[in-house]
Amino acid sequence: MKKTAITIAIVEDVRGTRENLVELVKRSPGLKCVGAFANGEEAVRDLPATAPDVVLMDINLPGISGVQCAAQLKPLLPKTQILMLTAYENSDLIFESLRAGASGYLMKNTDPDEIIQAVEQVQAGGSPMSMQIARKVVSHFQEIKKPEAEFELLTPRELEILSLLAKGFLYKEIADQLHISLHTVRGHVHLVYEKLHVQSRSEAIIKFLGRK
Repeated sequence: MKKTAITIAIVEDVRGTRENLVELVKRSPGLKCVGAFANGEEAVRDLPATAPDVVLMDINLPGISGVQCAAQLKPLLPKTQILMLTAYENSDLIFESLRAGASGYLMKNTDPDEIIQAVEQVQAGGSPMSMQIARKVVSHFQEIKKPEAEFELLTPRELEILSLLAKGFLYKEIADQLHISLHTVRGHVHLVYEKLHVQSRSEAIIKFLGRK
């Protein structure tokens, strides 16, 4: 059975960068570009019709920002994964993006092969981040004292699943390792989101890492 291609849409205002990303996707086996948009307004209007698996979203767009665009697209495309692309290691923008529904955050100077790997990873249930971004996130949480009250609400099983998520395990891998169903894993993750007041896997993982 032939593997279905991962469909990609790109939102990037710089024409050269946008064309480079389109070309990168086109020459990558297993990926298919279904749209490229020059600004957030165009993306909000036209991108939902393409229903891509993954969106590569520039954070610094003219008009509405990439964060605002992601926030408007996510309710329309809840199954679409959004990967933010940025030239800036800005903590506020990182967390705004995650709250808006982004599942990953990459520096624009990331190696093209790593961008493709990140697309495949996020589609498989991961939360890819450039090393610089990951360090920034961890440093942010190390500098502030996180309340433990939220984590005290988690059951041992929920903490176990959250720990495995933080180690990069996918839902199916967690289900296999703990000998429970995929449906049960999703149910536990949903409760973790509620108790930690987060909206995405990446937010939950970052909060978990920050408590240590």
